[in-house]
Amino acid sequence: MSSSIPRFAAVSAVVASALAAGLLAGSSSAAAEDAAGVRIHDIQGTTRVSPLVGKQVTGVTGIVTGVRAYGSRGFWMQDPEADANPATSEGIFVYTGSVPTVSVGDALSVNGTVTEYVPGGLKSGNQSLTQISRPVITVVSQDNPVPAPVTISGWSVPDAYAPEGDPAAGGSINGLTLDPERYALDYYESLEGTNVRIGPSRVVGASNAYAELWVTVKPWENPNWRGGTVYGSYESQNTGRLKVQSLTPLAQQPFPVANVGDRLSGPTEGPLDFNQFGGYTLAARTLGTVADRGLKRETTAKQHKNELAVATYNVENLDPTDPQEKFDALAKAVVENLSSPDIVALEEIQDNNGAKNDGTVAADVTVEKFTDAIVAAGGPAYEWRAVDPENNKDGGQPGGNIRQVFLFNPERVSFTDRAGGDATTGTAVTGTKGRPALTLSPGRIDPANAAWEDSRKPLAGEFVFRGRTVFVIANHFASKGGDESIVSHHQPPSRSSETQRLLQAQAVNAFVKDIVAVDKQADVLVLGDINDFEFSGTTQALTDGGVLYPAVKSLPRSERYSYVYQGNSQVLDQILTSPGVHHFSYDSVHINAEFADQNSDHDPQVLRFRP
Repeated sequence: MSSSIPRFAAVSAVVASALAAGLLAGSSSAAAEDAAGVRIHDIQGTTRVSPLVGKQVTGVTGIVTGVRAYGSRGFWMQDPEADANPATSEGIFVYTGSVPTVSVGDALSVNGTVTEYVPGGLKSGNQSLTQISRPVITVVSQDNPVPAPVTISGWSVPDAYAPEGDPAAGGSINGLTLDPERYALDYYESLEGTNVRIGPSRVVGASNAYAELWVTVKPWENPNWRGGTVYGSYESQNTGRLKVQSLTPLAQQPFPVANVGDRLSGPTEGPLDFNQFGGYTLAARTLGTVADRGLKRETTAKQHKNELAVATYNVENLDPTDPQEKFDALAKAVVENLSSPDIVALEEIQDNNGAKNDGTVAADVTVEKFTDAIVAAGGPAYEWRAVDPENNKDGGQPGGNIRQVFLFNPERVSFTDRAGGDATTGTAVTGTKGRPALTLSPGRIDPANAAWEDSRKPLAGEFVFRGRTVFVIANHFASKGGDESIVSHHQPPSRSSETQRLLQAQAVNAFVKDIVAVDKQADVLVLGDINDFEFSGTTQALTDGGVLYPAVKSLPRSERYSYVYQGNSQVLDQILTSPGVHHFSYDSVHINAEFADQNSDHDPQVLRFRP
């Protein structure tokens, strides 16, 4: 924001709406009152929402502990004389809207309005940030020592994640008294705005274009051998994760490059912020140094001549306008890291001019540019099959028309073509006496089903390997957009996007049941970007009736992940097998998600078996 007035208006609107809806604690009649001589811990109170929200406060004193001259501009200040209540924070953010004129170490007296700012807006479900808006600032003295930091460590953060939300408040925890010795979210909230520090910490989320990374202060918490923290259950959150950003402008000090498993060493200290993308964040006034632990990209084993190797790879909005370097890097990964699978299901292939919204839906230029790059990298001359979508009907970037595409090596496997499939004509299962077949190949599954509204329709294809028919269904289920984050004030948070994925999973499951009804031993692989966890209701719906098995569950729990989100290594991409696929080997090939330098944000998956 370039001015404090627009944001103050937005904050006031948020507070007014929240008070009306009962989402924030406080009294609307209190807004007209003034509060003089209050301390920061009086403003912060013992819940997530200030008891003084909406009030004018005067003479609030503290020492500046951090200044942010970009983004949400303002500064943090802290009372050096703490009270005896561990639930009340001694620090607070003062929103100025313009570049602050104060410096770290300044002792201030501040007048202003207590507001609760909800990053992302009320509909996001995020917790609010208590702050002082429209400040009038008096510098009392300068060059004062900053209050000693509170050390956040694995021993200080509770193992329990959050209290259960109050049913009478719609599942919100806003009105609950903080219990920082029992719940991790309460612990962090009790330090909102406080000067904190972390010791040497393992990186669990790589640095990114937004100049941030994630660490864990609990190195023992659900670790994997590559350095990440694995997310394995809705009921078992990783409480030691913490986002780190730098308050120093990047022009003065570039943010360090870090991969998962690296170590952030040295002093990292600054106020504890709360923002839209990840929640509690250490806004580092002093940032440690990153020690490279040498994480390497994985390479999967080459399939035996009698094995069929099938992969899925989300190539992240690939289109011809992307640099040739992206095509070359993705192609090299297919050839070297994936060992040239026999079949590759690609997700997020865009049309021939990418996100230019002009009605183009064909993607032959995109695919052939990619297959040419694979040949140039020393790989096979893949052939391909796909069905063009209707314009702007499958979600993703407007005009991009993402879709799934099959690549296959004709030297190893053949594709059974049955013409007639298009964007709106669905394929079906036919056949008798143990010989199922697709009516259209390639074909889309139930494209008129409301489950696929503004989402990618599954692509089904019939292949033959060494005389054996193999059915492959490539998917890209609806995203998690619209879900509340795990730091929501609703606990548990709302996961509204699951509704559509559940319907999608049921449609795919029904199609697989049709195949298995004809041949119980049919070889069926359902794969792609499922956009959901192996323990989710989506996966349970896919496996209903025992017709599919999530192959990722064949891996040890610590190796089950294909994506890293906010420091959680988690499953989004999957390959599921029918009962006819008796023996297989499975590999989540970690080449992207853990690295700052990514060709895609997803890790590809490979399954090898003997039909």
